[in-house]
Amino acid sequence: MSTGLIPATILTGFLGSGKTTLLKRVLSEAHGQKIAVIENEFGEENIDNDILVAETEEQIIQMSNGCICCTIREDLRATLNDLAQRRRKGELQFDRVVIETTGLADPGPVAQTFFMDDEIAESYLLDSVLTLVDAKHAGQQLDDRQEARRQVGFADQIFISKTDIADPAAVDALVHRLKHMNPRAPQSRVHFGEVSIAEVFDLRGFNLNAKLEIDPEFLSGDGHGPAHDHDHHDHAHGEHCDHPHHHHHDDDVKSFVFRSNRAFSPAKLEDFLGSIVQIYGPKMLRYKGVLLMQGTDRKVIFQGVHQLMGSDLGPKWAADEERGSKMVFIGIDLPREVFQQGLEHCLV
Repeated sequence: MSTGLIPATILTGFLGSGKTTLLKRVLSEAHGQKIAVIENEFGEENIDNDILVAETEEQIIQMSNGCICCTIREDLRATLNDLAQRRRKGELQFDRVVIETTGLADPGPVAQTFFMDDEIAESYLLDSVLTLVDAKHAGQQLDDRQEARRQVGFADQIFISKTDIADPAAVDALVHRLKHMNPRAPQSRVHFGEVSIAEVFDLRGFNLNAKLEIDPEFLSGDGHGPAHDHDHHDHAHGEHCDHPHHHHHDDDVKSFVFRSNRAFSPAKLEDFLGSIVQIYGPKMLRYKGVLLMQGTDRKVIFQGVHQLMGSDLGPKWAADEERGSKMVFIGIDLPREVFQQGLEHCLV
């Protein structure tokens, strides 16, 4: 990883889920890092003025602990470029950037900014998308708001807040539901804002790396891909199974996993993925895979956000390692059969 790139974290989550509390905690913790916070808007829920040095007309405000905070009045690109420029000139000092999106913003375009723009890509490395979910209200919010479901689909890491005041059976059902929407994001339960900085930064969720994190419980199943073809009935829920919501969520944000021990033909796969992204790109939130490709003894790692896709050569397959491809797709109403059959046609 080249030094010199500024790590960026996107913090997203439902209104009231504790994003601001989490941010304040991160900013005030004495971790010796200077953080630039970019707020997508100053709404009700912004960083309190008591930790800001001054309300000025200027867009960039110094905080009492040396961090800086900006509000975006123009677009994100301009703000990021401005920050990077000032940092190069030595006018501002900061080690990393956190972008807090508003309660119901779609993190997609924010994430895409880091891939689409060469100037941004030369200065920043997108570390991960963190989504905060409020255990008490999540069920309702996920039912009612697609933006809330999209935020879950985009996450590299999910923090569930307010579990202490929510019904335990409801929290279990929520954990399950989130896992079906996004099996590759680890979930952790946090008390309001109490989360150590190590759990928030340098997660490398967005980096192309040879590890594909998919919840192992999700992958165990009938051997045909994910364990959720059977509509959650045979999970060991015991007495929780009468939870009213348990059986009829059919969320539009879903995930599925494709696995094969046969190698992909690079040309066929590229064609297929290219056409799929043209058609379904806006509905494809996150996708990632470790691939066995014909013609190379190295793993190929690929991932994407919406229409933007990238791949990299990874390490060599180890001699004792079972070779095969594993891909996860997270999106809105993606036609699983189309993907499944299409990918199978790309195998050698």
